[in-house]
Amino acid sequence: MSAARPLPRLAPSLLLLFACAAGLSVANVYYAQPLLDALAADLHISTAWIGAVVAATQVGSVAALLWLVPLGDRMERRQLMALQTTALVVALLCVAVAGTATALLLGMLAVGLLGTAMTQGLIAYAAAAASSHERGRVVGAAQAGVVIGLLLARVVAGVVADLAGWRAVYLLSAALMVGAGVLLWRHLPRLPVPQRSPRLSLTALLRHTPVLRQRGVLGLLMFAAFGLFWSSMALPLSAPPFGLGHTAIGAFALVGLLGALAAARSGHWTDRGHAGRVTLGALLLLLLSWWPLSALHAGLGWLVLGVLLLDLAIQALHVTNQSLILAAAPQAQAQAIAAYMLFYAAGSGLGALAGSALYAAHGWGAVCLAGGAVSALALGAFLRRS
Repeated sequence: MSAARPLPRLAPSLLLLFACAAGLSVANVYYAQPLLDALAADLHISTAWIGAVVAATQVGSVAALLWLVPLGDRMERRQLMALQTTALVVALLCVAVAGTATALLLGMLAVGLLGTAMTQGLIAYAAAAASSHERGRVVGAAQAGVVIGLLLARVVAGVVADLAGWRAVYLLSAALMVGAGVLLWRHLPRLPVPQRSPRLSLTALLRHTPVLRQRGVLGLLMFAAFGLFWSSMALPLSAPPFGLGHTAIGAFALVGLLGALAAARSGHWTDRGHAGRVTLGALLLLLLSWWPLSALHAGLGWLVLGVLLLDLAIQALHVTNQSLILAAAPQAQAQAIAAYMLFYAAGSGLGALAGSALYAAHGWGAVCLAGGAVSALALGAFLRRS
């Protein structure tokens, strides 16, 4: 009897390319956050209005999820990626040379639009290029690249801006995206356009894809918990008795790199049929994370432990959600991932608004109590469906 032929796997070099390109793409959406003071001073934007820069990128991100990401189900993906990369480079150059607040905001809107479209498009592209038996592993690796790009964007932006000014950040990113675009064009596989992939409304997609409904609700709740924490963490850390500066506070985000490394493993377990166990474990971990986070007053070591648990839980659940949704909608993967990310955006936004409001009104304990409640609600929603 001949030995069973091993199942085909996506080449490691191609998987690395997907992860790196996704990380570079998403970083563009977040470069501006540590640069707001420099942008305000250079372009004479008041402190009250400088937050519009971040808002513009987020508006662009939502627009991308609604209109650009779903194009991956109707166009040849390699050609679409080339067009989006070229447009993103142009947008980055426009930001780099912006001379007025209006020009900057328009440029940031375009960067948010195209950076998000490329990021989510690459995840859907990777899933489409992978065989069904390794889809979770591939999505996990691509998502790890996204998380690393998101976390390092703020660090890189701060260092480059200190050395050469904020405009150099966007010039450097434009150069990096040119290099990434060339590699993507040369090495991405040509995939057939799905035969039947009409543009579906969000309502129709939710109606016909139960997994999207269920995992979308979990995504909304887990990212609401995530937003509660990250929107308010800097407030107690910058106040007495800690009195930490921006660089020290930002360094806590690097703990999240461990969560990114764990993401690929959760995808591997999902491929092996353990999605339910991964989900249950992640939700329990998410609920548990609020205990050390609530002990911040006892020392920063508790915060490090809490951040580690929180991010491990979020990334494991996020990768599992994406893997199951992409498997459930093989003819509309780009539309499905865009719909799921709308749940993510809604949860993150609601959590961010609630976090700062709760801290201002009732302190850090109220933030942790709300985070635990939302996490328990997510666990209950999952157990109810199991």
